[in-house]
Amino acid sequence: MGAVSSLPPGPRLPRFAQTLGFILSPARYLQWARRRYGDVVTMSTLFDSRFVMVFEPEIVKQVFKGPPEQLRAGEANALLGPILGERSVLLLDGAEHLRHRRLMLPSFHGQRMKAYESIMRDTTDREIDAWPVGEPFELMPSMQALTLDVIMRAVFGVAEGQRYTDLRAALRDMLAPISRPVGVLVLTTSLSRFRGGDTVRQFEERRARVDALIFDEIARRREVPDLEEREDVFSTLILARDEDGEPMTDQEIRDELVTLLVAGHETTATALAWTFDLLLHDDRVLGKLRSALEAEDDDGYLDAVAKESLRARPVIPGIGRKVRGEPFELAGYTIPPGVEINPSIAMVHARADRYPHPREFRPERFLEESPPDTYTWIPFGGGVRRCLGASFAMFEMGVVIRRVLERAALAAVEAEPDAVERRGITLVPERGVPVRQSRPPRPAAETVAEAQPA
Repeated sequence: MGAVSSLPPGPRLPRFAQTLGFILSPARYLQWARRRYGDVVTMSTLFDSRFVMVFEPEIVKQVFKGPPEQLRAGEANALLGPILGERSVLLLDGAEHLRHRRLMLPSFHGQRMKAYESIMRDTTDREIDAWPVGEPFELMPSMQALTLDVIMRAVFGVAEGQRYTDLRAALRDMLAPISRPVGVLVLTTSLSRFRGGDTVRQFEERRARVDALIFDEIARRREVPDLEEREDVFSTLILARDEDGEPMTDQEIRDELVTLLVAGHETTATALAWTFDLLLHDDRVLGKLRSALEAEDDDGYLDAVAKESLRARPVIPGIGRKVRGEPFELAGYTIPPGVEINPSIAMVHARADRYPHPREFRPERFLEESPPDTYTWIPFGGGVRRCLGASFAMFEMGVVIRRVLERAALAAVEAEPDAVERRGITLVPERGVPVRQSRPPRPAAETVAEAQPA
């Protein structure tokens, strides 16, 4: 059967009503749309007059395997341009995207991860030591502070002193509006349409402060004698050369550093908060994980816990590809140029035919003979645009989860896990994961003795 020269069916509700569905109850709205119209649905909101949502892994596979010059992820991410910068790997397409990806990949090689382990563990220790004992506190802000500190040290390579203090404060100020509900949409719309307003002016001032600090650090870093011995991502990007022997420009380095900050700070913090929320509400999984860690088994179950958390509580709800050039054939339909295709991470992860009893927190799914594949488990996207920092995020989650369980005795304050709230581009715990520490944490020295050389 040839491709039908039309878009898939979809709701005929006014754009305003569909926008409310996405804002007020996206999961319920999308489940209704899938039941009513199938696995490929044309939708419309006030932000995009026509886009196609995909809910089926086999159709997601068609999108991920589609020609990148025809299905443009960079263009779909254009909304983030004012924040990330136009030379961000997330906003580039075609040959330029591949060039940046190749220049950045060495920073996330498996061996490089081990160099970051002590940074991640020490940062986790500092957070644990600051937690109150016997009093409720929210875990989400602590995870945000932790992941920002890891990025400061492992990515930016700035660990202490006035430069650390200034850059950390500037980065937090710039990120603040992004983490509010619909903050990214409001901010980027304002930046593109309403220049001169207070919101725009304040953000541009904060961004300029960050840029000044980063460009100054680039100039300083280029002059240090031990650059080639440093293991942080910043130094690696300065040293990187493409196939023609050309380095990255200062602007490209700045944009990629800010991209790693935005893409790796809030998202990993949210993933960690959700993981602890799910663990502390499930005695079976928590007990099994503690046993696995105490037995010093391989990290198979720990990895499965992190993966199942990202399945059950995806941090980013969906992915975008904008069709350009020729129409794109998808599941028997023809998607015209200019229309965006959006695989839904949240809906794919909630399919009962791929994940039996999808509401259950069951890490064992990822230890079965046929675990979920790269089109069924998609928290980091897929294809040539799969998240560059996926290995970094998974490694950091493993280090932090292990360390917290080794040292702290946390318990959930609420009877049920947090509800999901949309905040910026992420899906976060509504109450911030309130917890209580029942006793002082074990001293850090007791839990690292086995890691010290004999």
